[in-house]
Amino acid sequence: MNSGQRKVDVRARTPYTYNSCFDILCLSTGGEYEESATIAFDLMANFDVKGHCMGFELLDAADLFLHYLRPDDYPEPDLEGEDLTRLGPARMQELRGQRISTVSQDPMGALNPVLSVGRQMRNIQYRSGRPRSEKDARSEAMLRQVRIPDAQAALARYPHEFSGGMRQRVAIAMALMMKPALLIADEPTTALDATLEVATIELLRELQQDIACSVLFISHHLGVIAELCDDVVVMYAGEVVERGTTRQVFHTPRHPYARRLLECDPARQSGRTRHLPTIPGEIPDLRQRPPGCVFATRCDQRVDACDKVPPDVAVETGHVARCVLAEAR
Repeated sequence: MNSGQRKVDVRARTPYTYNSCFDILCLSTGGEYEESATIAFDLMANFDVKGHCMGFELLDAADLFLHYLRPDDYPEPDLEGEDLTRLGPARMQELRGQRISTVSQDPMGALNPVLSVGRQMRNIQYRSGRPRSEKDARSEAMLRQVRIPDAQAALARYPHEFSGGMRQRVAIAMALMMKPALLIADEPTTALDATLEVATIELLRELQQDIACSVLFISHHLGVIAELCDDVVVMYAGEVVERGTTRQVFHTPRHPYARRLLECDPARQSGRTRHLPTIPGEIPDLRQRPPGCVFATRCDQRVDACDKVPPDVAVETGHVARCVLAEAR
């Protein structure tokens, strides 16, 4: 990495503390660019990352927590008392799926099409040391918990024999099988219709309370975020532009991008229209990152001060916006 690149700082605090910093060099077909941003947030219960975030999806989130760590330069990230940067491959493999788990957008892609659901759920428990009968019993109980009909028979079925909604429930059951401390959910309702989406949201909320894990929810769906999440981080071009509680961000957005993003929500339109609101302009190319505020070229409130990197303004307790126009209350 060259000396001109900036660092990405990711801090997350849950009942299990993560304090870590990362140098991330991303490759694209047109050359190299860096996720130039400072990312700092708290993971408490249900948490969301939304907005244009330059590919900050499931792989990025998992890598941020588990791979791109620099122990020599920055504070040690801890998971239940273990420094993640100093763990060997075997121990890291033990943590994945056990203490940190994921649910992806496409359950069919996440499930192995040539193995039965029962065998896949049994394989997840291979470190438990339990006999096969006990593993199958736990798998059956977990399928019942996610409301799969005839859970015992479902263990013998293959992923293609389930509907899309049922496959997503199976994927959720597998992710939560070992009761992880952190669940990373990458738009788990995107491929579902509206009815199944509501049911999945309710299911995730109930399971989170039962298992007492933190949820990092990555989504562009504002309605899902409002229903499921306690705290929200709004990202634009790889940079956190606003963060706060769901109520703070949704009711009093202080960054122009967060405000325009909410205005584009079709659910907020009062009447029928042929033209939905949009945000003019394009996301900047991070290979040639613009100086100053990353949103300035698309902002309808731009001022001369936007030519400089904006500060993080504490609007109120727990509510921060990266904008020179954000005013503390």
